[in-house]
Amino acid sequence: MNNHEKQLSDLKNNLERAKNLKYKAEARLENLNKQQEELILELKELNVDPNDLDSEINNLEKEINELFEKANALLPMDILNSKLKE
Repeated sequence: MNNHEKQLSDLKNNLERAKNLKYKAEARLENLNKQQEELILELKELNVDPNDLDSEINNLEKEINELFEKANALLPMDILNSKLKE
């Protein structure tokens, strides 16, 4: 096989590989877009605006911390601490 035939063969192989990569990337993009739509729909069902996610996460973390503080405040620490010393 002369040099031009080898170059043409390599070019064809590379073109085919590039096409395959393109198809895979397009399929992946389609899948990601579908997942994004599903997540946005799920957020809407939860009455959460996707643009407010950071704020919503911060609010939920704050609420969780407050609930932990309330739960810890309800524990009889004086009794628990005295039992630990025994």
